[in-house]
Amino acid sequence: NSAAALAAAAAGGADFVGFVFYPPSPRAVTPAQAAALAVRAPAGLGRVGLFVDADDRTIADTLEAVPLDLLQLHGNETPQRLAQIHRLSGLPLIKVLKIAGSADLDGVAPYAAAADWLLFDAKAPKSKPSLPGGNALSFDWRLLADRDVGRPWFLSGGLDVDNLAQAVALSGARAVDVSSGVESRRGLKSPARIEEFL
Repeated sequence: NSAAALAAAAAGGADFVGFVFYPPSPRAVTPAQAAALAVRAPAGLGRVGLFVDADDRTIADTLEAVPLDLLQLHGNETPQRLAQIHRLSGLPLIKVLKIAGSADLDGVAPYAAAADWLLFDAKAPKSKPSLPGGNALSFDWRLLADRDVGRPWFLSGGLDVDNLAQAVALSGARAVDVSSGVESRRGLKSPARIEEFL
């Protein structure tokens, strides 16, 4: 959400940077803000647009303004909706799936067939109000160990510099997604924490 944060991600060797297009989030950016940042991304740094149950017009208007490489879908999108968004955008899709226990992995196959990547994030307890992501919650990472989900995947949910090595070791993750774990306060990325995490 700042040029300094983007520069730290690029310098640290990140493969992707994300732009949140979900107004209730403290991390949200407008298409104009994202466009100004996205053009600063060096070649090879993937620009990901995060949407939550967005309609076609919102996605199309955002893509008209912002040069994105992938879309991350963080809402209740169905596999059928993923197919529609793929046709609309022509871009690879990352579908976020919320995990609390092993039963939450039973419905992965239809999403693996519709998305290019999956992202496993923690499911917030019903008693705790939360946003669709960035809640600093984790789940039992061992649930993903040695599991073939049919697509490359990211591990997310409560990751920070202190637990990253353990999370990767337990889950077998080859890619991770971090948000609150590199913030100095909710919604504000810290270049120093990004550097340390990477």
